[in-house]
Amino acid sequence: MFIIILQFLLGLLAANAGEWLIHKTILHGLGKNRHSFWAYHLYEHHVVCTKNGMLDLGYRHIDLTTWNTQSKELVVLAAIVLLLLPLFMVLPFFIGAIYLSLLLYYYSHRKAHLDPAWAKAHLAWHYDHHLGGNSNANWCVTWPWFDYLLGTRVKIS
Repeated sequence: MFIIILQFLLGLLAANAGEWLIHKTILHGLGKNRHSFWAYHLYEHHVVCTKNGMLDLGYRHIDLTTWNTQSKELVVLAAIVLLLLPLFMVLPFFIGAIYLSLLLYYYSHRKAHLDPAWAKAHLAWHYDHHLGGNSNANWCVTWPWFDYLLGTRVKIS
């Protein structure tokens, strides 16, 4: 039982660390290059959110036939699921926690950009990332654990 709980907790931590790292280094790092696949994050998603007070209507309907922020995000999340699948047989509760975190990430991120008031109340760190005037902080979406741990949580709202 201890191993199950430990795997699950470490999976949640690993998912949060991955969320922080991907957001900071890939989406905001590699994404600065306008010709990069990752540019959608800064030059589409952030622009729309800044202009519309956190609202990104691209999240209204799931449409994988449209190559927009949401469909690109879903492709990346699916790729993470597939990359981790071989480890599921070895560390099922660790990988299960990561998969659960991916689902929570997508649900929370989508809801935050369809309901800015909800985001401000329930994901203040992500709201601050978009509308706080400093998009180079508050890298976590699901939980702000690694932002606090690494000193990148900047409270604005």
